[in-house]
Amino acid sequence: MDNFHFLLEKYAELVVKVGVNLGKGQDLMIESPLESLELTRLIVKKAYEAGANFVQVHWQDDVITRSRFEYASEEALDYYPEWYTNMLERFVENGGALLNIKVPDPDLYKGIDAGYISRASKAAATARKKYQQYVRTSTFSWCLIKAPTEAWASKVYADLPENQRVEAMWEAIFRMNRIYEEDPVAAWRVHIEQLKRVRKVLNEKKYKSLQYRAEGTDLQVELPENHIWLGGDKANGKGIRFVANMPTEEVFTMPKRSGVNGTVASTKPLNVNGALVDRFSFRFEEGKVVDYQAEVGYEHLTRLLEMDEGSRYLGEVALVPNDSPISNVNRIFYNTGIDENASCHLALGSCYPINIQDGASLSNEELKERGGNTSLIHVDFMIGTEDLEIDGILSDGTVEPIFRAGNWALEF
Repeated sequence: MDNFHFLLEKYAELVVKVGVNLGKGQDLMIESPLESLELTRLIVKKAYEAGANFVQVHWQDDVITRSRFEYASEEALDYYPEWYTNMLERFVENGGALLNIKVPDPDLYKGIDAGYISRASKAAATARKKYQQYVRTSTFSWCLIKAPTEAWASKVYADLPENQRVEAMWEAIFRMNRIYEEDPVAAWRVHIEQLKRVRKVLNEKKYKSLQYRAEGTDLQVELPENHIWLGGDKANGKGIRFVANMPTEEVFTMPKRSGVNGTVASTKPLNVNGALVDRFSFRFEEGKVVDYQAEVGYEHLTRLLEMDEGSRYLGEVALVPNDSPISNVNRIFYNTGIDENASCHLALGSCYPINIQDGASLSNEELKERGGNTSLIHVDFMIGTEDLEIDGILSDGTVEPIFRAGNWALEF
């Protein structure tokens, strides 16, 4: 790629100016894999040019991450350092912004006992409850982005010669993030405005429920009163707009915790804490998963559903047309942050309180009374297909088509 460095610098500028939308005098924390050194250096440069006070980089490495499960004692898996959670909480409370280059190896935990992964995940989620509440209520600016690693690129582009895989992944990431546009920042602002138009129409509709139909799926999802559709960007606690996931093509809201009934089938593999789950389905009654199947990763799915009482309920419904930039790449990326933006999806676990009027100020008990779900987990899984149909049911019983043949039936 002859102009790679030029494109990489445009990407770095985009995530600083639009992703976290860093302001003068802010601190920035970057979580980055070692393989993303060049990109991380450019992001640090762009952050300081934007007026950052201090940029802290936390380096990550899959071999080091896996080594804990290979060599640490079982008892150590139930531990998560309080000093680290305290640091995260203080960082947020002091007005910092977080940028996470999130690209785990899809086969990272292959051969590792599912129970070990579940124990460590639960310990981390329990310790980080307060911090995750800051995330889910958009108290601060945070953004997840993607960058190729050899392991990830080799999984996604296994059909290409080994020396072409990382470059192919970069090309895909640049394309889905509009980096090939002359001005990616301006292109993203146009994109965000389009998503705002979509969510405006959905918010004006005030649908009482959604009905999904596709092969293996016949599901009704009730929506709580005063639910709010979001998508594109959102405002943090100080009113500063940021984009939580890049790329993003979705609009999403909160389902009513007790109002989900029927069956739903997955359409893409799911990476659960570094372990793949595939070809799975759920049956819901009064909001709860009462039966489930999985051809791949059944044990990992079981552990996920057993995380806590709320992990068998939905926390998010999200709409993404089948005819969209990521979907049209026609690749499975084994990365939820990308795959969820190629497909309509649902999420098990905690809702985002900001998806209901005045939700950010509610306690967990008040949120549940309003129809929201709380849990240690929030795991998106993809259900979109080219034949998916979705109807919106209004409070007077009127049925309106929202999706037909996998794409929008509404006009925006």
